Amino acid sequence: MRFVPQINDADVQAVTEQMKTVPDTKTVAQFQPGPGIQRLDLRFDIDQLRDALEECLRREEYMGGMQDQGFAALPLTQRPGQTEWTANDLSGRYWLRGDDRYVEEPREDLVPEIDFSEFNPKFKGTYFEHVHTELSKRFPIGRTRILSKGLYNCNSWHRDPEPRLHIPIVSNPGSLFIVNHHVTHLPADGSVYFTDTRGYHTALNGGETRRVHIVAALAYDQVAE
Repeated sequence: MRFVPQINDADVQAVTEQMKTVPDTKTVAQFQPGPGIQRLDLRFDIDQLRDALEECLRREEYMGGMQDQGFAALPLTQRPGQTEWTANDLSGRYWLRGDDRYVEEPREDLVPEIDFSEFNPKFKGTYFEHVHTELSKRFPIGRTRILSKGLYNCNSWHRDPEPRLHIPIVSNPGSLFIVNHHVTHLPADGSVYFTDTRGYHTALNGGETRRVHIVAALAYDQVAE
């Protein structure tokens, strides 16, 4: 039975037109570049990345205590000679508008990214050391961490002091990255992605498996607002 609306205004016409189309359900499982997020030409071997992840987890457990539920980290870089990490070392300064006041407020302390210049000796000899070396030849690399996100989980909607490079190691089609108004999936295929996390952003894992990325902060001089 065909529905006939009692009112046929602009809203009804707009919805009727939309119902003549079928949503795109294929490209959402691919990378779509946009403002603040680009795929670089640099690539790494995904099998070696995954082998290195398993090797590092044999040597050291995730820090943060929330591997299954949310944020957990393995620090790949450190301050020279560093042996202990604070919670602030693992996260660092960010800004957010956390409630219905819509007021931007800082959280945690600023971290001098450029101080984290030494590759973590616990992970020497792994493929991650090669990754760090290659990144450092091209960019001013600060904190470099393995970040794990549990399933059905997302970060806060926030901005950071600096942009980041992301190298997905383990992912799924429901794992998405959002920068300002652009959202896309980052496949775990060895690609390196520039993400301008100076803008508002979040990462979410809407899939049924974990999501693990290398995340390297870019320690460029800050541009004044």
